[in-house]
Amino acid sequence: MRERMNEITQYGFQVVVIAPSKGTFIKLFLDEFGPYPFPILGDPSREAYKGMGHKTMPKWKLLAKAGFGFITGQVKGFIPSDQKQKEFVMKSMKTQDVYIQGGTWLFSPQGKILWKHIDDSPENHAKIDEVLVHMNQIK
Repeated sequence: MRERMNEITQYGFQVVVIAPSKGTFIKLFLDEFGPYPFPILGDPSREAYKGMGHKTMPKWKLLAKAGFGFITGQVKGFIPSDQKQKEFVMKSMKTQDVYIQGGTWLFSPQGKILWKHIDDSPENHAKIDEVLVHMNQIK
């Protein structure tokens, strides 16, 4: 999304990311992968995630998908080549909730849900082109 922020803002939307982590961990992420042109906020208790209907994928299922994707070559760039980024990803996999699935939500300025996509697996993220189509329709 950061690469396409100009398109997002042209529709009058702003991006706010909610991560299932503490602010200190988000800062570490930003130190390695930032900067981002939007705020990344923490939800360490996962109240927002749970309250909005997001699901946690069973550990065995996610590990099986990752293993299959790695073996077949369908998963590329999962582990960064940059050493510090790689260390961060490995730490995340051990200490963070990497099993909870995310989503994409479009809200009106009054907080009304205009459109949503709740991921049911890691490969089921809303594609930016799809999100932009919905923004254009709402505009």
